[in-house]
Parts: sequence; C-alpha cells; structure tokens
Amino acid sequence: MANKITQKTLNDLEFDFVLQSLTEYCISDLGRKAVLQLKPLSNKQNILVELNQTNEYLASFENENRIPNHFFDDITKEIHLLQIQDSFLEGISFLHLSATSNTVNTLFKFFKKYKDYYSFLFKRIEEIEFTAEIIHSISKIISPFGEVKDNASEELKYIRKEINSIRGKIGSSFTKALSHYSSSGYLDEIKESVVDNQRVLAVQAMHRKKIKGSILGSSKTGSIVFIAPQSTLQYTRELQNLLYEEQEEVVKILKNLTDEIRPFRNLLISYQIYLTHLDVVSSKAKYAINIDACLPIISNEKKIFLRDAYHPVLLEKNTKNKIKTIPQTLTLNEKQRIIVISGPNAGGKSITLKTIGLLQVMLQSGLLISAHEKSEMSFFENIVTDIGDNQSIENQLSTYSYRLKNMRYFLQKCNKNTLFLIDEFGTGSDPELGGAIAEVFLEEFYEKGAFGVITTHYLNLKVLADELENMVNANMQFDQRSLNPLFKLDTGQAGSSFTFEVAQKNGIPFSLINRAKKKVESEKIRLDKTIAKLQKERSLIQKSSQILEKEKRKAIDSSDKLQEMQDKIQDKINSFQELYDHNQKMLVYGRKINEFTNKYFQNNNKKELLANYLKWVAIEQAKYEKLKDGNKKQKLKKDISEIEKPISNRERKKINQKERIVQKQKKERLQKVEKEILTKVEKVREKKQKIERRIAAQKSDYQFKIDDTVRLIDGTAKGTIEKIEKSIATINYGFFTAKTNVDQLELVKSARP
Repeated sequence: MANKITQKTLNDLEFDFVLQSLTEYCISDLGRKAVLQLKPLSNKQNILVELNQTNEYLASFENENRIPNHFFDDITKEIHLLQIQDSFLEGISFLHLSATSNTVNTLFKFFKKYKDYYSFLFKRIEEIEFTAEIIHSISKIISPFGEVKDNASEELKYIRKEINSIRGKIGSSFTKALSHYSSSGYLDEIKESVVDNQRVLAVQAMHRKKIKGSILGSSKTGSIVFIAPQSTLQYTRELQNLLYEEQEEVVKILKNLTDEIRPFRNLLISYQIYLTHLDVVSSKAKYAINIDACLPIISNEKKIFLRDAYHPVLLEKNTKNKIKTIPQTLTLNEKQRIIVISGPNAGGKSITLKTIGLLQVMLQSGLLISAHEKSEMSFFENIVTDIGDNQSIENQLSTYSYRLKNMRYFLQKCNKNTLFLIDEFGTGSDPELGGAIAEVFLEEFYEKGAFGVITTHYLNLKVLADELENMVNANMQFDQRSLNPLFKLDTGQAGSSFTFEVAQKNGIPFSLINRAKKKVESEKIRLDKTIAKLQKERSLIQKSSQILEKEKRKAIDSSDKLQEMQDKIQDKINSFQELYDHNQKMLVYGRKINEFTNKYFQNNNKKELLANYLKWVAIEQAKYEKLKDGNKKQKLKKDISEIEKPISNRERKKINQKERIVQKQKKERLQKVEKEILTKVEKVREKKQKIERRIAAQKSDYQFKIDDTVRLIDGTAKGTIEKIEKSIATINYGFFTAKTNVDQLELVKSARP
C-alpha cells in the first residue's frame, strides 16, 4: 500500500495537536523527537505491527506483568566518539553505555519470559543481539560513580597508593608547622586557609619574613599573608608529579576500554533505536488511556464503521473543562461510500468530518483510536482533505480558486483506495454555479469508486445523494424548540439549515427576517420547511423506535420466562404421571401381600405363605418376560415385513399420511391425558389441603391432657404426657423424660376419657 497522505492533509486534520499531546508522555528527549516525526505508514503489515505493539503495552497496565522501566540516556555523543580512532570516553559516558545495555538486557529477559502475552513486543526485541560483555567490561574498570577503579591496572594501583602516602606526609608536616608557628604567635586568628587546593598558613603580615616557605597570596586588606610551609613544598611537588602520572595512566586505561567497547558500536546504535521506539510505543499507550482509546477491528474490506467515536483533541479539552463530549456513529462501506452531511452552522458538521479523518490518520500512524472496541476500520492509500478557509495571499488565490485547484488534485488522486473529506463543498462562488460544479465533481468522485464525507448547504447535492445508490444523506440534529444544536449525526435524511430560525435566536428583528423570506423563492422555503418537518418527524420516529425496541426486548424476556415456566410444569406433569403409575403398581402389590398376610394371620401356616408368595412372584415374572418378548417379536415382525414387502410411492405416501394421523392422535390423547391428570392432581391437592386444614383446626382446638400419646412436630419419637404445668408438658419416652411447650407437640393418640 503506497502512502500518498500529504502534509496538507495532516495539517487540515490537526494531527500535530495529537503529536504534541503524545510528547507529554515520553520519558526521553529522543522519544519526544521521534513522536514529532510520526507519519502515516505506507505498509499495511507495519501498521498492524505498530498497532498491536501499542495494544500489548496498553494491556500491560491492566495485568500483573508490568513492563520494566525503560528510561535511558542519550548516547549519541558516545556513539559518535566510538567512530573516531584514538578517541576515548570519559567514565560517566561508560556508565551511560552500561545502563543502556543493562536496560535492553532486562527488557529482553522480560519479553522472552512473557512472550505469550507480548508476542509483538518480543518479536521486535528478538531482532537485537543479547550480550552482557559491555556491562562486564565496563564494571571491571569503572566504578558506580564514574571513576576508574584503583585495581584497573597494577600501575594505577601503585600510583594511587603513593599519592595517599604523600598526602599523609603533607598533612603531617603541615600540622607540625602550624603548631610551631602558632605557638610563636606569628599566625592570625584563622591560623590556616586553602589556596589553589593547597593548605597554607595565615601569617600576620609583620611576621611573614620569619616563616620559611612560599607566599601564595594575601588578604584584601593585606594584613594576612598566605604561606605554604617549606617542609610541605617538597611533598607537594612530588604529589603533583604523581597526579600527572595518575592522569596519564587513567587516560591509557580509558583508551584501552574504549577500544574494547568500539566493536559494539553498531549494537549500541540498535539499542538506542530500540529504546527510542519503545518510548514512542509507551507514549501511545499512555495517550490511549487518557482518551479511552482502543484497537478497532481491522477489516480486509474497504469500510469505516465508527461507533461512539470522539475527536481526541476535543475530548481532551472538554474533559479538562468538565464539558460533556457527544460521540458520533457512522458507516462507510461498498454500499454506502459517500455521506453528504447537512444542517445548521455550528451544529458539529466540521468536527464530525475532522473526527473521521483524524481517527483514520491516527490508525495508519500506529495509534489507537478513541472509539468503541466494536468499531471496524480499514486502510486507505490516499486521504485528501479540503477543510477551512484556504485563501493564499502568497499565490494571490481566492478561496474559490484555491478550492478549484484542490478539486483538480482530487480528480487526479481519487480511486477505490481514496478517502476524501470536504468541508462546505462548493462554497466560494455563486451558489447556483458553484453548486453545479460541486455536483459534477461529486459525481466524478462517485464514479471513481472513492469513499468520502462532505458537508454542504447546497440543495442539489442533497438531492444527488438521494438519487445515487451508494451515496446517503445525513444531518446534524437540531432542537427546533430551543434552536440549539444537539451535535448528533443522523444518517438517512438531509438536514435543514434552519437559517431563519438561527437568525431569530441570535436577536435579528422579526421584521427583517420576514423581508428576507419574501426575497427567497416560495418553493425553496416550502422545501426547507418540509425538510425541517421531516427531520422533526424522523427524530420522533427514532424515539418511538427506541421505545418499541425496549418493549420488544421486554416481551422476548417475558416469553423466555413463560417458556421456562411451561417446561417446568411439563416436567412436573411427567413426574406426577410416573409417580401415579408407580403408586398404582404398588397398590396392586400391596393388596396381594396384604391378602397373603391376612391368610397367614388366620391359619399361621408359614409354608403356605412362602409357597403362595413364590408362586405369585413367578407368575409376575412370567408376565413381565412374556410382555417383553411379545414387544420384541412384534417389533421384529414389523421390521421383517417392512423389509420383505416392496413399497410403492403411493403406499409410502399412505403410510406417511397414516403415521402423521397416528402421531396427531397420539398427541391429542397425550394432551387429553395431561388435562385429566392435571384436573385429578388439582382435585387431590384440594382434598389434601382440606384434610390438612381440618386436622390443623382440630389440633389447634385440642386441649392436651395427661396420658395423651404425642410427638414433637418435627420428630418421630413418641411419648406420653406425665404432667402439664401452665404451657409446659413433661413427656415420658420410656427411658427418659423431657419438657417442652405444648405448642411444639403433635397428637398421636388421645388418652381414654
């Protein structure tokens, strides 16, 4: 995808304001410089990589695997010196190189460990060589304070040992001289001072000839002379020689270390480029948090679907001023390639236009956009704009001439991969003539398959948008009562300019407005009124549609609940049927067993009881097996007959018809049975409730007395009442007694009166 987005387009869309905001989130000067150089990328794959890297960095703020700090110093100077032969770096410069290398190594280990979370960020750092040689080489020679270590070489170690020894001797000899001349009364009250980093005696001027040494200065008044004692001068000269030798040895060591680091120059360049890039990515992620941005769905088809999209610069400004920002939602695709936005001035047309263009440019520059995450975007090779008053004093071009020049450029560039954005299309000339030319231009853009959004007041462009299949009208909503703009885009219908209404709101006398109306063709006024009326009706329809949609959702929820309730009832019916069948079977078995039992009680014959019982069980088992075999044989017979008998199409139709009739009859019988069961269940339930109410009434009226057999309401153990005191009853369970409130008791058997 070749990039044909010009600087003029970026200026029209105020992309530089976004870049300025981005710089506030950078942690390095190199990062800030790189941000200001950001431009839309030409390669689709590169755009996707940048977007995914930023999205991964954004995700790191929300998970536990936070990306390590990646602050770094600018090592451009050090890299330049490494290129020059026989040059050497200072100790502090080596610390910068070591810190840079250490930062990259830390990031490398981190992204390798969490490459499943940060696959795109890991892929970027994986291209860089991982090595700890730079850090080890520098740490052996340079201390954390940027000084060459004593053990950097044997010679330096010896020299510094001698320096410390000489400094000790200088201190000792100076202290001895100070004590001697102080006791002699030759020194001033301050006794000593420091001149050129050397301790000196503060001698009274009158006694200066009595002191052996070298005069290094005097006070402003001349009353004090500063003298270095003779005993320290020899040591001082030795110290200066040693310091010179130390400096020579340090330079030698730094040169050797520089030569050792020099082969890593290209690696250090790649380190700095990487850290600068990561700084840019982090600033994009931090900016995304500030404007609540996200990565939209990237479509392979040419389309723009912005849902709840905000102009990022306006959003930042309004957020600071605590003003609500109205989001916009719109769609551009193959079936709706061009949108013609109309409506009153100051209604938000230009901001909507800039929002679309700026978000598109941001996306193609690798920035996340301030819109809903379900938004869908694609990439355009060319984005052309004509926004604002473009008078050119230098070229002596009027607004209209400049716009015509732009239109010529648009005609050359417009194709299926172009997005064009034009504000106040056709203005700057005679309305009728300018509108005619604008209409021709718009037709050309349409024929070339370009995508675009324009704002206009021209009626002929609104009509054209209604006539062409892949072009649509839109308007910025306007409150007709308060005459205030709502800043909300409404697609599908052209908008009225509300020229006279806005004039009235701004205090223009009504008489002047009426005179103006008379000067305009009546048909145009009628059309404008019709458009305004339609816009109002559309707004009401939208509100009604929203209400109906809510009601529809409620109805669907209620239907789901009813269906769920019906399913539960059906399950209960099935369970009741199973219970009923089982109970009927148990009743039959119970009667038979009861018959055996009564007979046994009469004759007390166990053998007969056992024989009869086993005989009955055998009969029941035979019945069960016979029924089971019969069902199997019947099914097998039916299957064989169906296989052996050839079936004609007519017979097959008859069979299918019979099956449908049988299924229908079964369904009707099942429904009838369900109704009968439900009726019986209800009757049984009512009967049971009556019995329970009667028993409860009897129990509530019953007065417990001694020797009544009772049990606790929630218990099974039975006992007899021994004593009742007030409302407390003592119950005898045989092995033990217990006391409880009579309200907790349930009568089992009443005592005989």
